[in-house]
Amino acid sequence: MEWERAKNYILIMFILLNIGLAFLWFGEYNRYTMTAEQERMINSILSQNNISMYIRPVRRSPPKSPLHVTGFYYNEEKLLDLFFENPDNIINDSSEFYRLFRCMHSQLVISNGFVAFNTIKPLGFRNTGEFFIQNPQELNLQSATALTAPFIESYFPEFRQDSSFYDGGIHITYRQAYRGRIIHSNFIEFLVTQNGIQRIEMQFGQVIGHGGTPQMIFAPDEALLTFTQFIRHRSQYSPIIITYMDLAYFKDYDFISDQPGTVPYFAMPFYRIFIQGDDRPFLINAFTNVLVN
Repeated sequence: MEWERAKNYILIMFILLNIGLAFLWFGEYNRYTMTAEQERMINSILSQNNISMYIRPVRRSPPKSPLHVTGFYYNEEKLLDLFFENPDNIINDSSEFYRLFRCMHSQLVISNGFVAFNTIKPLGFRNTGEFFIQNPQELNLQSATALTAPFIESYFPEFRQDSSFYDGGIHITYRQAYRGRIIHSNFIEFLVTQNGIQRIEMQFGQVIGHGGTPQMIFAPDEALLTFTQFIRHRSQYSPIIITYMDLAYFKDYDFISDQPGTVPYFAMPFYRIFIQGDDRPFLINAFTNVLVN
């Protein structure tokens, strides 16, 4: 009988403990979640500055850790095998400042961690089918994506389509995703014309993982205030429409080595704000609330 009573007491204690933990979790969750009132206030401020936002902003802003990312260096043999069908025909015109490889109608340049592949002949890749647009009149985002997606799926499956714009052809950018978050500074960009894929540019480091203790980040409405302050001189003359906002990781290219063996760099959490008519996002450091553009 005493044992039965003790078991009941233990069960009740466990139930009370779980209820307490649930309240703590709920309080912690709400602490880093933008309220409906905060969302209403930021929308009002945007409206006063001739800025519209037809999407829901980022609402959660819990503490974040930076990402450890290596410098922009690559396996050269793999790149040559990826872009050229017959490695035996490759001409090496490299110098001490850059790596340059040519073969027939194509060339590959690797310089300061930046990779650029150009071809004057429509591009087809081994193992992924022929990448050609059958009807030049059908060039659009859908047909262009049909050419680029098999390449990404075969060789860079951790990258996903992020943005696109038209400028002498359709530019489609893929960026690496790590645990659901985009790494803005790790990208592969295609130029697709009526003839097919004409150019591929890429730059990325290898993700090692999160490093350091999680730090507090600024709330999304505070980032939007920073954005408003920066762009209000433009919005006075023409309405600004925010089309998308998210939280990603970014490392400034200017300070990243392309030499193997260098110490990994930190990619910091950044808010990205996209506006209508502009293919590049505004980047705001979530740790400092400073816009870097």
